[in-house]
Amino acid sequence: MIAVRYEIDLDEFFDKFVEAWESRKSTCNKLIIECRRKKSESAIFLITADHRVVAQFPIPEYLLKETDPLREFEYVVRHAKHVPLKEGTGSEPACLQIKDLAVGMKRVGLKARIVEISEPKMALTRFNDYVMFANAILSDKTSTIKLTLWNGRIETVSVNDVVQIENASVVLFRGELQLKMGRTSTLKVLDKDGLTANSTEEGLKA
Repeated sequence: MIAVRYEIDLDEFFDKFVEAWESRKSTCNKLIIECRRKKSESAIFLITADHRVVAQFPIPEYLLKETDPLREFEYVVRHAKHVPLKEGTGSEPACLQIKDLAVGMKRVGLKARIVEISEPKMALTRFNDYVMFANAILSDKTSTIKLTLWNGRIETVSVNDVVQIENASVVLFRGELQLKMGRTSTLKVLDKDGLTANSTEEGLKA
């Protein structure tokens, strides 16, 4: 379906996965394919376009070693143009794990728990006014990452809250990977059952 969406020859597209599997990264038209992690029987691939997440999924190792692995999918591919492709560049960003984040990624979505929030501090902006900020540490089962909370955002979350973040970007600040929220980013606080308890939009000035 991705090959059809980006008008890529199916066999060529699969060859690029094999190339990424062997050398970690490959390019195919507008797409960048990265082999993010190798397991004993499979490999996890991340596909991006212009630093935006397109998809992420595992491919079994035995499939990567086959000479004609896509023959059984020919019927699906032939009809894929009639099936809408849900991807990270659409209205709903792909939900990633923290370990898969890399500098330059945009429209990132993830769910994680807040394990730490620093004491709020004042900062002088380039507009010569003051804002309050606090640094939150987000954690999932794979890793941790820092997220800066601004002004009123600080009071909307607490330690141990599980949050759903969408449309964020990944930046490098003072040598540290961080998650950054912009005007179109959203943050939802989820309760223990995964139901939305609080939803606010990041429209605060950094």
